[in-house]
Amino acid sequence: MSAPRHRPVLLAEVLRLLAPRDGGIYVDGTFGAGGYSSAILESADCRVLGIDRDPRAIADGATLADRFAGRLTLIEGRFGEMTDLLAAEGVAAADGVALDLGVSSMQLDEAERGFSFRAGGPLDMRMSREGPSAADLVNGLPETELADILFRYGEEKRSRAIARAIIRRRGEAPITRTDELAAVVHSVTGPKRPGRGQSAIDPATRSFQALRIAVNDELGELDRGLVGAEALLKPGGRLAVVSFHSLEDRRVKQFLRQRSGRSPQASRHLPAGGREMAPSFRRCPGDEAAAGEAEVAHNPRARSARLRGAERSEAPPWGAMREAA
Repeated sequence: MSAPRHRPVLLAEVLRLLAPRDGGIYVDGTFGAGGYSSAILESADCRVLGIDRDPRAIADGATLADRFAGRLTLIEGRFGEMTDLLAAEGVAAADGVALDLGVSSMQLDEAERGFSFRAGGPLDMRMSREGPSAADLVNGLPETELADILFRYGEEKRSRAIARAIIRRRGEAPITRTDELAAVVHSVTGPKRPGRGQSAIDPATRSFQALRIAVNDELGELDRGLVGAEALLKPGGRLAVVSFHSLEDRRVKQFLRQRSGRSPQASRHLPAGGREMAPSFRRCPGDEAAAGEAEVAHNPRARSARLRGAERSEAPPWGAMREAA
């Protein structure tokens, strides 16, 4: 068995937080290339259930499952449905849950998946390869809805101008490729400026991020996954979430602050009835971390990564939360 195709971001910090133990049950909600799963399995005589909505990731993980026969179970599905997925495997509780949010390095590297504009490919962006694609949104949504997606999920200040440019361009011919969409965005924002170093962010990045989040309902999936982890984790179980942009991190931070009693109880995100709830999580060693200089130098994608986590308390789960702001 060869090593995973990439080293997961903040791997040492995630392992330190989860603290895998012999006999434990752990959920890798974003299996990807299996980096977190294999590291957990190597650190303790435990069991891991790896979930991924991408059928390619599950198929590619077969060799790793053979290596850890009887200890690694791969499940195709969404981590937001982890309670149901694990129930189907006879698992009702877990000692740890790890989530590595956003698009994987492998998906970015595969031009045919349409996640990146650095190599031309079909404008797809579907993690599960089901449902409407990014091309469907770009060529079918009204201008106001497109602008709203770009502003809300990409925090793109020029969202209205970009949406207008998309409408004009698709009036001539459908936008079906990533490089075509990037060119439309650049017609408004200008291209990436030369001479700013490898870390400079292309102006089209925000628009691509926004469409990807919308296509895959990533923020809704995150909300459901956090609630699912809360329901699954045993008292003393650990949650570890690695995020890569402010929209994700803000949601995770808000959830953990609320559930650990570090934010005012008078919140519109309280369960129905507004009753006070005992904290379902508590702080624990290593529950916050960011990538160090050495990791960022080795993997530039780590520069925006943030780890947040917590330990499950003995209190009952709060349950479903209302949509975050």
